[in-house]
Amino acid sequence: MHVRLPAFEVWIAAALLALGLVVMTSASIEVSVRNHGDALFYFWRQAAYAGLGAAAMLVLAHIPLAVQQRLAPVCGIAALALLALVLVPGMGYSANGSTRWLALGAVQFQPSEFAKPALVLWLAAYMAARAEMLRTSVQGTLAPLGMVALVVLLLVLEPDFGTACVIAATAIGMLFLGGGYLRALLAGMGAALLAMAGLAMAAPYRLLRMQSFLDPWADPFNSGYQLTQSLIAIGSGGFLGQGLGDGVQKHFYLPEVHTDFVFAVAVEELGLLGAVVIIVLFALFLLSAFRIARRAQDRQMDFGAAVAYGIGLWISLQAFTNIAVNLGSVPTKGLTLPLMSAGGSSLVATMAGLGLLWRVRREVAMPPDRRRRSAA
Repeated sequence: MHVRLPAFEVWIAAALLALGLVVMTSASIEVSVRNHGDALFYFWRQAAYAGLGAAAMLVLAHIPLAVQQRLAPVCGIAALALLALVLVPGMGYSANGSTRWLALGAVQFQPSEFAKPALVLWLAAYMAARAEMLRTSVQGTLAPLGMVALVVLLLVLEPDFGTACVIAATAIGMLFLGGGYLRALLAGMGAALLAMAGLAMAAPYRLLRMQSFLDPWADPFNSGYQLTQSLIAIGSGGFLGQGLGDGVQKHFYLPEVHTDFVFAVAVEELGLLGAVVIIVLFALFLLSAFRIARRAQDRQMDFGAAVAYGIGLWISLQAFTNIAVNLGSVPTKGLTLPLMSAGGSSLVATMAGLGLLWRVRREVAMPPDRRRRSAA
């Protein structure tokens, strides 16, 4: 009996997930004990979400691309509706000054995380249906950017500036790789940069983040505290690290240590070697996704190619942005490290995206007649 093994990018994701569970558990032990009285609370919760994410990945990997393309507009509308519901008084749940969650009974989830794969699907369907208009007219490229702008506006109102940046960059990258009209893309990029710069300057806390990012050591015990503690963790890791479980910054020195700053703990405990492994794994994932997209393009699978480009861009952009934040290369964004940070919505949405990518790979490998039968 022939057994089909998971694709290369799924093995990469499995390696990142396993490494993330180990590092996140080490980072979260003190917080787990203080908040829940159980040193492994976040481990068990993350493992449960990983199981849910694996189920979503397997389901999506078995849904034909033709079916996904037909359902893509519904996914886009649903994502917009959920993002809007978050802003309705009494519907959204607030924490740390942001309203980003919806509650289903005892379960809270972030619609912004599921908006990422939904927007990739919607944009891929648009690109496949209007490929000629996309390449030859300003309107064909600006029209989908209007949808993206609406999503970004809803995210900024939460506020979730980091996710807004990732979604905008992913969308522009997809349109560029799909042959979007260059002048329209440049205009869209310029407008996005101006809008985001204006938003950053208009909000006092964002302006303070920018100032502390430029010189965190000027106020290391207040506005620059989080970044200086992250840099201390990374700087103390050396080549091989302090040893798994022996990091110091997780003992209530570095805030959000098991979510936004899990990479800093990984470097402190696993050293430069651990950092290189993580970065290389994400880079290999991006290359694998782009390779799948190019093969889909060669087979005139426009929708599948756009999906593969979108998933690769979204996950890698978010990963490298999170790493850059930990290193002090960009201002703090509040983004998780995909597959490694604690967070159920992020993990399930990311694994759902992997399922979409896996489906593209599977159909690329199919003979044309079999692909047509699967779509029927």
